[in-house]
Formats: sequence, structure tokens, C-alpha cells
Amino acid sequence: MGLHKDAETVNARRLLAAAVAVAAIVLRLGGGEVEEALAFDRAALEGGQLWRLVSGHFVHLGWSHLFLNLAGLALVTWLVGAAFGALRWLVVGLVTVVAIDAGFWWLNPQLDWYVGLSGLLHGLLAAGLLAGVVRRRDREAAILAVFVVAKLCWEQLLGPLPGSESTSGGRVIVDAHLYGAVGGVLGGLLAWRRVGGTAPL
Repeated sequence: MGLHKDAETVNARRLLAAAVAVAAIVLRLGGGEVEEALAFDRAALEGGQLWRLVSGHFVHLGWSHLFLNLAGLALVTWLVGAAFGALRWLVVGLVTVVAIDAGFWWLNPQLDWYVGLSGLLHGLLAAGLLAGVVRRRDREAAILAVFVVAKLCWEQLLGPLPGSESTSGGRVIVDAHLYGAVGGVLGGLLAWRRVGGTAPL
């Protein structure tokens, strides 16, 4: 019975990651018109188009930007996907998106436009690493967490990592990574508290 439930949990996580990937691909197939209609756009949000607070994280500048983020999604799923079950990952993702949007709105009033999964990916990674360190005392998770913190510090002090803007095809909004990581930590704490430190559900 336990093995069957574990298999269902793994399948649910994989389906969730696949759903995110498929949604991003389908939206990219819509081209520039879909991108413009769904991007985080401050003026449009002020006009009441609140769906952009969510949809902006799933549209991309182009195929190179999308493939880069899908590779990141695959890596995050492989590294920390087992930290939580699908429902808890949804909680983490929601808290992360809220944190990024709130950060943009109140802390980056000069930011008018944003697209991409990278902020959300930083949140998922942060939450998964937090679970590894706090719940399992995982040394590898702790080491990787140090690298993630170092990356965030680099970006805040020196700007995007070399080559990241040319690879993605546009300006990298490094604050999205910071806000995403903060949201991921908050979401991870919430999800971990909800499961009481036991196996993910």
C-alpha cells in the first residue's frame, strides 16, 4: 500500500512538472501576440488585467529563453522534486509567484514588463533545498544552498551571470530570482510545517 502511494506521489510530481512545461510551450507557439497579452505589464495590471500576475511567469521572450527555462525546470525537478508532493509544490509555487509579483510591484516600481519562469524556478529550488537541509540534514542540499545564495549575491552586487542575457535573448531581471528564492523559502516553510516534518504528500 505504501509503495503504491509513493508511486502515485512521484507520478503526480512528474505530471505537475510536465504540465508547466506543456503550458509554456503552448503559449510560446502563440507567438508575440500571446506574449504581449499575458506578460507582467504594469500599465495593463493597473487597468485591471490581473491574470498577468500569474500568466507572466509562463510566457517567454523566444524559444531560446523558453528552452533555457525548461532545462532549469528539468534540473530543479531532478534535484529537489522529491522534497514535497504535488499539492505542496503547488503551495510553494503560489507563494513564490505572490512574492515575485509583490516584490516587482512595491520594490521595483520602475519595472514595467517581465516574462519567464526563472523567478519561479529559483523559488522551487530554494524550497526543495530548505526541505533537504531542515528535514533530512542533507549535506549535498546544504552545499548547493550555499551556491544558490552565492549566485543571488553575485546578481545583486554585479548583475546577471556572464552570458545569461545573450543566452536568454533579453535583459535578465535578477530581482525576480531574489524574490523567487525568498518566496520559495516562505512557501517551503509553510509546506514543511503542514506535513509536520514527515514524508511529502
